[in-house]
Amino acid sequence: MESLFDPRQVRRAFSRAADGYDAAAALQAEVRARLLESLEYLDGRVPTVALDLGSGTGHAAAAMKKRWPKAQVVAIDLALPMLRQARQQAGWWKPFSRVCADARALPLAEGSVDVVFSNLCLQWVEDLPAVFAGLRRVLKPGGLLLCSSFGPETLAELREAFAQADAAPHVSPFASIAQFGDALMAAGFRDPVLDRDLFTLTYPDLPALMGELRAIGATNALASRRRSLTGRARFAAAAAAYEPLRDAEGRLPSSWEVVYAQAWAPAPGAPIREGGHEIAAVPLSAIPIRRRQP
Repeated sequence: MESLFDPRQVRRAFSRAADGYDAAAALQAEVRARLLESLEYLDGRVPTVALDLGSGTGHAAAAMKKRWPKAQVVAIDLALPMLRQARQQAGWWKPFSRVCADARALPLAEGSVDVVFSNLCLQWVEDLPAVFAGLRRVLKPGGLLLCSSFGPETLAELREAFAQADAAPHVSPFASIAQFGDALMAAGFRDPVLDRDLFTLTYPDLPALMGELRAIGATNALASRRRSLTGRARFAAAAAAYEPLRDAEGRLPSSWEVVYAQAWAPAPGAPIREGGHEIAAVPLSAIPIRRRQP
């Protein structure tokens, strides 16, 4: 069966975006700041090893190294040019390691990491339970997982506009908060807590939105995508479908749903992936969910 995402396209898109990423990634920076606040849940414990998964240009890795100067901080990203940019954050006075690797196959020893931090990376992963199982593998018992991802309301307006113009998929499907909770449970994580934010960004026109998506590497990476360029007629039809949504200031809205997850690695000996019922057979309704607005 064909995979949902084309990982080579994901790597290419973020490699091309590396040089100008920080200038365009204002939302990513805001979400990163909110997620970094959750490190307070460590209650003063100082990790020996912290992992920034999907590190991009390395700002979270730099923040963790500043917070814990004696810790080994490892930044992992699929795109080598992103890690080259991250070198600017890893000054000689507070250096952190940079490793080019895939989140689906982490080159780390079992039980070697105290904290896994991952900001807006996991939306590019098809099999969340498998990736969470990999993160569970590298975490020490009682280790903390903090992650964020885009939820299904993200780019809803853009998805609908292109659906009216073209049968081919243009916007990725994003996992829901329920799917995140299920995947954490399936991997055996303990005490998951899920949060949700909904941001609305605005743009003067559709080309401005599409330009920003390219600048942050968020291009169409679906394996089923059309491999040719979107023609002028289809793009014009999508733009026309988007037009009725203009707000009172004459700008086009774009929704961005962000799902946050926090969970703890279980005690030694617990099975990694047994469908979740040996670890915690509880419904999603029993998982605390805090809903916030920006």
